[in-house]
Amino acid sequence: MRLWNRSNDDRVSLSASERGSASLEFIAVGVLMLVPLAYLVIALATVQSQTLGVEAAARFSARTIASGPGTDPAAIVAQVAQQYDIDAATLDVSMSCLPESTACPAAGSIVLLTVRAETDLPFVPSVLGLDSLTSIPVEATAAHKVSRYWTGE
Repeated sequence: MRLWNRSNDDRVSLSASERGSASLEFIAVGVLMLVPLAYLVIALATVQSQTLGVEAAARFSARTIASGPGTDPAAIVAQVAQQYDIDAATLDVSMSCLPESTACPAAGSIVLLTVRAETDLPFVPSVLGLDSLTSIPVEATAAHKVSRYWTGE
């Protein structure tokens, strides 16, 4: 009877295709999983940044309009967009009041300000219209009550 020797039997039984492939598999699978995960983090951070900027623009603009007369919502949105590194030319601003009256804003009404933007995903080229297919719409609406003593002059 022959005694079992680890150094002789195990090395002979392994096929040539199984030798040293664990590190290669680890690197390949690591790269294949890490790159999409890193892109997902970057894309979500971009969308979140745009969402926070649009929401802040709507909120601060509605508050400023309700606070005092003679304010331009587009100018306020442009100031806030600059702070959040958003191109103000791409923002769509609309304002309405509840209850609907002839003058908006009016004393005692509620100012509704909506800001819309399109967020492009990072690292998507603008060839073949891919950038328009991967843009994500972001919208924020803010409501603020106008003082009943507001004169509107």
